[in-house]
Amino acid sequence: MTQNKFILLISLLIILGAAAGCFSVQEGPAENSMSPSPVEKIAPGERNIYDRVVIGARQEVVKGVQYDASYKNIDYPGGDVDPSIGACTDVVVRAFRNGGIDLQKLIHEDMQAHFELYPQKWSLSGPDPNIDHRRVPNQMKFFQRHGQALPLSVNGDNLSAWMHGDIVYWKFLNGLQHCGIISDRKNSRGIPLVIHNAGTAREEDSLTRWEIIGHYRYPLGN
Repeated sequence: MTQNKFILLISLLIILGAAAGCFSVQEGPAENSMSPSPVEKIAPGERNIYDRVVIGARQEVVKGVQYDASYKNIDYPGGDVDPSIGACTDVVVRAFRNGGIDLQKLIHEDMQAHFELYPQKWSLSGPDPNIDHRRVPNQMKFFQRHGQALPLSVNGDNLSAWMHGDIVYWKFLNGLQHCGIISDRKNSRGIPLVIHNAGTAREEDSLTRWEIIGHYRYPLGN
């Protein structure tokens, strides 16, 4: 690839990432485990909401969803971009829909009632159900208001606070933000893997790869 083409590619990724407030960056190998995970061994009728959230997130990996954070006009409620594409935030939205929770609707309704409490970064005069739930800062504010804020560290006793179905938010070195769903699979040290999309949806050992700025559980439980 020539230098000019490389610069053009990076510029395009930055533009695509700006809409949803997260960015595509691919690092490290993905985990490729063919054996059923702990929640997959649970009978479907006996799975709780966090089990279903993880399974919903993992479907993004199975489908090989490609990163695309660009603005799209979508239905409301229950709207979604093309299932073959999505941002990091779409992993969270689709995972929770598999658990019966529509974050598009919940975030839009909360922003309608309390717009002034949400980040004012996009020069909007009111909520936009096409994109609000697909933006990292908005998701974080919603979970701060309605979820359970949990430890950011995985050290010592804090490791036990990381449960599958939790949501993690990171900040990259360039200041942009990213998110994923905590998996029920763990590495050899007992640290859970994460399901996220930073280029292609992946399930990998990346929890401590970037600075953790948010860790939430929704709905309240466990």
